[in-house]
Amino acid sequence: METEYLRGWRRQVRFALRPEAKGAPLSRRSVYFDVLLAVLLTVVALVVAARYPGDGPVRVSRVEYGVPMPPSPPSPPRPPVPGADVGQPASPPWVLVVLSALPLAVRRRFPLSVFAVVLGAALGIGDNASWITVLTCVIGTYSAVMYSRYRAGAMTGLVVAAVLAGVVFRSTDPVLPGWSSPGVVLLVAGVLAGVVRFGQRRLAASRDRFAALERAHEEATRRAVEEERARIAAELHDVVTHNVSVMVIQAGAARKVMDVAPERSKEALLAVEAGGRAAMAELRHVMGLLAAPDTGRPDSPADGLEPQPGLGQLDALIDRVRAAGTPVGVAVSLPAEPLPPGVDLTAYRVVQEALTNTLKHAPGAEAVVTVGWSDDLLEIEVRDTGGVRDGVPADGNGRGLIGLRERLGVYGGELTAGPTLAGGFRIRAELPWRTA
Repeated sequence: METEYLRGWRRQVRFALRPEAKGAPLSRRSVYFDVLLAVLLTVVALVVAARYPGDGPVRVSRVEYGVPMPPSPPSPPRPPVPGADVGQPASPPWVLVVLSALPLAVRRRFPLSVFAVVLGAALGIGDNASWITVLTCVIGTYSAVMYSRYRAGAMTGLVVAAVLAGVVFRSTDPVLPGWSSPGVVLLVAGVLAGVVRFGQRRLAASRDRFAALERAHEEATRRAVEEERARIAAELHDVVTHNVSVMVIQAGAARKVMDVAPERSKEALLAVEAGGRAAMAELRHVMGLLAAPDTGRPDSPADGLEPQPGLGQLDALIDRVRAAGTPVGVAVSLPAEPLPPGVDLTAYRVVQEALTNTLKHAPGAEAVVTVGWSDDLLEIEVRDTGGVRDGVPADGNGRGLIGLRERLGVYGGELTAGPTLAGGFRIRAELPWRTA
């Protein structure tokens, strides 16, 4: 237990000593502001030091307010400063006055270094420090805590600076009460900077979380749109491809026999008309599938898959294929219990896609449709004899089989498709049909 405690303590120490990541680069406005502030404070500090040498507001005697000063301990005699007027207060070193304000020009880029230089210059000025010197120290303290990447260094420097300020200026008596001494003022400035920095971090973290949520929402919306587009494409493919394929074959047959066998041409055109009507009916079913279930329309479905065809319409589908010139054998065995609407539709689409492929890719072939079932699985198989291609490339990109696999995957089904040893093609699907 103690070992874990020590490890946790060490991790905390390492985290505190570790520098933070670099922030965003400084804007030009921030740089100009800091330079202007530093130059202005430097000029004011030089003017104050020249006009009021040795009499900064930090040092104010209580005698001015009618309060007797306690006796001060005797101080050793100081040797006269060469070049100084006897009886005149000594001016602070001009270099220290400049160093107490001018480094603030880079306070955001090098906050700890600027803080150390400004504080060192102020301590060097000592009792001759003016109110402008205290102000530059406050700004340096605020900058160190606010902008430094080294949190531990900034807080340590703040405490050391407050102690040193209290020691150096212990012989002074400020105009305000004792809690406004330079050491306390530095601590207050540091704490204020810490509070502001913490608030900015919380605000930045909230903005980042909000941006991440927005990105996640946009990504989810994009995926939903893509899935909806894929679903619409699959439905349109299932509905249009089969009926249009039948219509194209019948129209071609009508064109070929129009002069020699007008009656057969008429029958083919009637089949084209029937195929068009079937396509329109199924497109209306698709529109019902895509419509919102709460539109208030009387034909609005409660379940998007319910208005679609099922194995009950298998005879009409096979009749259309036979009318297109493809012999189809059928062997269907269904359970006594009604199939779930989604399963029924999926089984119908498997047969429809397989027969459409036979019409498009194997003209003249014979097809056999077999539908059976077991305790849990519905088995669909469509096999053709291959036929003879006429040399015209069939259009299509395999979207039908891809859509079938996706549709079967929704219900836990599987699809296998491939050529047979006899030269034909077989599509087999297994689909769980029990919902519980």
